[in-house]
Amino acid sequence: MEIRLQKVIAGTGLASRRKAEEWIAAGRVTVNGKVVTELGTKVDPDRAHIKVDGKHISSAQPFVYLLLNKPKNVMSTLNDPGGRPTVKDFLRGISVRVFPVGRLDFDSEGLMLLTNHGDLAQTLLHPRYHVPKTYLIKVKQVLTDDHIRQLEQGVQLDDGMTGPAIVKKVKKAKLNSWLEITIREGRQHQVKRMMEAVGHPVLKLTRIKMGPLVLGDLGPGEFRYLTDREANALRELAEQKLASAEDAEQQTPKPKKRISRVGWARSKKAKVV
Repeated sequence: MEIRLQKVIAGTGLASRRKAEEWIAAGRVTVNGKVVTELGTKVDPDRAHIKVDGKHISSAQPFVYLLLNKPKNVMSTLNDPGGRPTVKDFLRGISVRVFPVGRLDFDSEGLMLLTNHGDLAQTLLHPRYHVPKTYLIKVKQVLTDDHIRQLEQGVQLDDGMTGPAIVKKVKKAKLNSWLEITIREGRQHQVKRMMEAVGHPVLKLTRIKMGPLVLGDLGPGEFRYLTDREANALRELAEQKLASAEDAEQQTPKPKKRISRVGWARSKKAKVV
């Protein structure tokens, strides 16, 4: 089976798909001895001899899934030109190249998933699939029931109306409130902007859930491997999202581009480290 070249490279854990595309465009990748610069190029990974900078790429690695409690004032990326701490600084002892699935703001903390499973990451991040994420937040002043209803129904932001949220009061003090809020979108700074829209700026934000994953008692800066049960639940969630999207496409007159499901079979057989 032929697969896009950048996807084959990303599947080895050597780089993300975007980075692989940059390498291809820069002429650093050869297939059967010939330089390939066209991003749409497809290859059979079982037959093609692929090199990056003159070195053969290794065979695909088992999928790895990590759950990290990102501390405050840490970048959600693997590198930062400004020299600030990144999540990579906390992944001591991890030899496989993993990448973050989504981001948290520099001053936010909590659950982050890191993996080398590109297809799963793409599905979880795609706004079309609406994976729920829950945040524990501290907001300025005491939130009223009217404001909670606004959040639950959706609020108007500069980039459009938000979808319905689930809001639960956790505790309140004289000057602020603690809430749990669950959203299914992934707009930039969305929770903070939603709270500002109802007049209650966020003072602290911690992501505590993402799909079937729960932060639990993992300390700031600590990480762990997902259990087999968690990894399987995550893959099942992604497959359900894909299946639902395919059913919707079949009912739509005009076909839409969909995310490839190549790699799911290997995912199911791969050992979770």
